[in-house]
Amino acid sequence: MNTNLRKADSLFRKENSSKMMRVNSRAFLFPLIVGFLMCLLHGPALAQQEGAPELSAEASRSIDKGLNYLLTIQRENGSWDSNGEGGHAVAMTSLSLMAFMSKAHFSGFGKYGKSLDRGMKWLLKEAKGRPDGYLGTVMYEHGLATLALSEMWGMARDPEDDDAIQKALEKAVEVILRSQNPGGGWRYQPQADGGEDTSCTQTVFHALASARQAGIYVPNETIAKVAKYLESAQDPQTGGFCYTPRGGKVTPACTAGGSYTAQLAGLRDAEMTRSALRYLKSLAPGIITGGGSYYYYTHYYAIQAMVQAGDDEYAKWYPQIRDALISRQNEKGAWDKGAGHGGGSYSTPMAIIILATPHRYIPIYQR
Repeated sequence: MNTNLRKADSLFRKENSSKMMRVNSRAFLFPLIVGFLMCLLHGPALAQQEGAPELSAEASRSIDKGLNYLLTIQRENGSWDSNGEGGHAVAMTSLSLMAFMSKAHFSGFGKYGKSLDRGMKWLLKEAKGRPDGYLGTVMYEHGLATLALSEMWGMARDPEDDDAIQKALEKAVEVILRSQNPGGGWRYQPQADGGEDTSCTQTVFHALASARQAGIYVPNETIAKVAKYLESAQDPQTGGFCYTPRGGKVTPACTAGGSYTAQLAGLRDAEMTRSALRYLKSLAPGIITGGGSYYYYTHYYAIQAMVQAGDDEYAKWYPQIRDALISRQNEKGAWDKGAGHGGGSYSTPMAIIILATPHRYIPIYQR
């Protein structure tokens, strides 16, 4: 076993021990913190109160404007979908719920409580209708839904809803675990022999790391295999991550997501991670100000990689993407410029999550 695999295996053996499940501490903390968080959510003074001047009053207004836009495109059944066309509703609903949570808005609480409750119940209904545990139509959707369920667990007002979230989350994690490929990654469908790519792998593992943090058991072997996959997908010349292992094309999105995946896998200080971050930074400010393919998806991961890289890296990166995103928001409050597949219903929640990074309300986005 090489150095990176030993580091990942050692870390997760220590933290996971032999427990199949540990108590979800959010269920205990939530009644204590929710009132406090709600009191904070008034006006631009929030940034100073939290020691986050980089948020800026303009960014805070931009977030609120984006959240209000999402309310205007929520469907009657509580879901969000792709451009109102019914596509990828599981993914869009999950992302939208995460966007509201990024500013401490939860189901059943505050001015958005009823709308978020409808969204949550729609997602749980979808999960209940899938006894196999697979959510959506592709593993991207499944990963985003698993992430949303994980971060909602312990935050629901109704204990029955919380129990339903737990059951759906456990089944969703089982799907992920059984569909990991021998090389350590995941592909479009939940098949252990279906191939693998970095983009899908980073989306799925992000959810798996969140579920593990919330208390769901994740085997050490799964983590070690992810580290193995990342090594196979890294370009030795640039340090960036390729879309597919062993000679695929290096992309900013895969480099950003691959870096964050490595950090979540316990390899924050590994040379593999450091070299990927160096390459990602070498692409700035072009990939921040100039757009490009998968712009929002890239920065959804890039900002979290910079958070994990430390305060200095984050302090350099966040103001750039903050200002770039504010300039891209349209009058309605949406982000649809260069959104690509999914349109504004996909890029808007992602932009909100990126802008709201200073809040650090969502556990998986904390360092």
